[in-house]
This record gives sequence, structure tokens and C-alpha cells, in this order.
Amino acid sequence: CVTLDVQAACRDPTVTQELLKEGFHRDLLVKVELGEEAGGCAVAAQMRLPPGIYVDPYELATLQQHNLTKAVLFPDVIDVEAPEYLARDLLLLLFLEPDARCSRCFRAAVPVHARYHRPAEGTEEALVVLESPEVLLCCCHSQLSAECWEPAEVDAPCSSDNTGPCQWHSTKHRPAYEESMLRVPVGLREHNSLVCALTLLTTGLCSGLILAAACKYGHF
Repeated sequence: CVTLDVQAACRDPTVTQELLKEGFHRDLLVKVELGEEAGGCAVAAQMRLPPGIYVDPYELATLQQHNLTKAVLFPDVIDVEAPEYLARDLLLLLFLEPDARCSRCFRAAVPVHARYHRPAEGTEEALVVLESPEVLLCCCHSQLSAECWEPAEVDAPCSSDNTGPCQWHSTKHRPAYEESMLRVPVGLREHNSLVCALTLLTTGLCSGLILAAACKYGHF
């Protein structure tokens, strides 16, 4: 009975995430509605990005300079040119801002980019699955319910402007939120021979034109 009472008293946060725009360059919008008031607390969403998607650290730094997005990226050095099969997971801590329309609601958006994938067989797209974020709270001047929240192992400050340590808390009773999927266009393996032949033909033609122009107009 005690367990049931504790679970009933702990209202899980409601988390939604949306991929806005189309193509390889999207905006990831995260919205959180807490089950209790969090006055004076910092609210963040911690998410693990799979190799098929990344956040550009240079773009993120520019957005933070203009106070448009607040986030911490691990690692902070990323090869933005690497294809999906040579990349690795990233950890993003996105600081959420209060939503003026709802006292318990927070939201934030961050630009994300899809990586190029290997050519596939029989399909023209690859699926990148985004797991639901983990909701974190950092409260310096108020106490969180010990039955509902527990200390989280997060080595990050309470805000992107602060360098001091912070004790983050996560909810103990996390529901299974739905995942988001990004569909990335990929090439077909059946077209490998055709693509290689056309590439070789185009390269040879362009090289011939450059060589002809150099012989005609060049001074040797």
C-alpha cells in the first residue's frame, strides 16, 4: 500500500519531442510538463544522440552567444564531416526555458543535422531513432521529494553560463515515452555501377576540357 501511495503521489513529467523542418538540417523541439511546481529550479533534458545525427558545436556556440539556445555537448569536439558509420554517440544536455502559457511547462529547441549513411539495398532511406530525453532538475533553494526524485550522475553545471558543479536530480518513475524517428535519404546499392561509370565519364570529360583549354590558351 505504501508503494502504491508513493507512486500515486509522484506525477511523472510529460515529455514530447518534435523534429521540425525537412531534409538533413532540422530543429529538435523538446517540451516538458512537470508533475509538480519547480520554482527556482533549473530544468534540463538529457538526450543521447545516435551516430546518424549530430549537433554542430560551432553553430551551438553562435546560438549561445546570442542567447538563443543553452546547452552542453559531450564531447565538445565533433567531426561534422564524418559519415554515420564512422561517427559515435553524443550526449546533449539541453537547458529548458519556462513556457509563459503554463506554470509547469518548459521548452527549448536546438538545430540537429543528419549524417550521410551507407548505400542501402532495396530502400531509399535509413531510420535514425531518437530516444526520449531524461528530465533533470537542479534546485538550489528548494527541496525535491525524495520519493519522486533521486540524485543523477550528471557532470554539468546548472546552466550553460555557470561553471560551478551542480547536483542534478532525475525522476525515479520514468514512463516509456515514444521515440522519434528521422528518415534520411540514402543511395541504392543497385546503382553503384551506374554511379561509378557516370562519375568516371564526367571526370574524364571535365579533365579533357581543362587540358584542351590549357593547351589552347596557356603559355608554356
